[in-house]
Amino acid sequence: MRLWVKASGALKDTYSIWVAKLSPSGPCRNPDLEIAIIKATSHNEPCMDYKNVQRVFKWLRTSPLYLKPLLYTVSMRMEKTRSWVVALKGLMLTHGVFCFDYPAMKKMGRLPFDLSHFSDVHVNPNKAWLFNAFVRSYFAYLDQKSAFVRLEATKETKRGSKEKEEAVMEELQDLEKFLGLIDLLLQIKPSNPNMNVVLILEVMDCVMDEVLEVYDKFSMRVHRVVSRIIDMGGKEEARVGLDFVRKVELQGGKISMYFDFCRDIGVINVSECPEIVRIDEKDIHELISIRDGGVSEKKNLKFDNNNNYNDNNTIVVYEGNNSRAITTISDFKTVITDQWEVFDDVMDSASNGTSLHIATSTNPFVDSLSIVHYIPVCNTHILPDLIVL
Repeated sequence: MRLWVKASGALKDTYSIWVAKLSPSGPCRNPDLEIAIIKATSHNEPCMDYKNVQRVFKWLRTSPLYLKPLLYTVSMRMEKTRSWVVALKGLMLTHGVFCFDYPAMKKMGRLPFDLSHFSDVHVNPNKAWLFNAFVRSYFAYLDQKSAFVRLEATKETKRGSKEKEEAVMEELQDLEKFLGLIDLLLQIKPSNPNMNVVLILEVMDCVMDEVLEVYDKFSMRVHRVVSRIIDMGGKEEARVGLDFVRKVELQGGKISMYFDFCRDIGVINVSECPEIVRIDEKDIHELISIRDGGVSEKKNLKFDNNNNYNDNNTIVVYEGNNSRAITTISDFKTVITDQWEVFDDVMDSASNGTSLHIATSTNPFVDSLSIVHYIPVCNTHILPDLIVL
């Protein structure tokens, strides 16, 4: 039975190649490119035909115009196949196309084929469901990634050259989708030791590279949005941010377990586990303070137990008995008191030469005491009548 499956697969590939040779060229058809794609996604189980994969990518590097016939051919082959081998090879080829970062690829949206209900008809049903689940999980991630890439590209286009910064709540929503995308990526794994064949391990090598790349981008965006929330100090943003941080920490544990699992099953391309996103306890406390109605410590002065500000580069505020002072690092001091200081002074009287003490008062604007002795002016000179003059 096993020999018959291999022979049947080889006949199907040969027939598809002959059909491609006889097909006319057009906007969506390129016979030479189709032949390379058929060979790259053959029914031969041992491993991916990387020689023909490189031929396909060479066509794509030549011009982005080959993207359309490439996706057309891959889509037609994926829709017709009932072999998990062909399906996985087609998905790996599609995964590689994302690396070219062409604008047309960013605008594609969902994948042009559907393997969400894929079912292999050539393997024993008792084993087929394991491979079917693996194919579906790989397709689900690539399909959602394609949609996510389009969403990000659309937002960049709308912002245009103005480079407007995205609102915090919008960025949190995008990161929630990013979080879900990583969860889909972590679901791509063989669920049975009997699945540890060469082709499955090759897929896992691609997945390892994807986890490292995607999680690195995700980590940078998480730290950036947390800093933005603390700087702006919004209560609702802080509440949503705290919920999101908890999800991120839970996902960090999943990633560590995922790398341990891949290392155990013998995936070659398992490097060190990426640095898990860790939010500082100080930042978490600030988010909690903002959520509960407080103000971010970045926007507020910080005092110690003696009400002294701890930063030596900023003004220090302290209170004493009935006085309040503000001191800078240059040791200059301005004192503002609640009591009026009164000084004794001697002033010679213009009339009799006697000395007068200045009257004391706690508040000169309340008491009606005269500070300076009043001397009436005696002047008998009669002013002329200016009107008559």
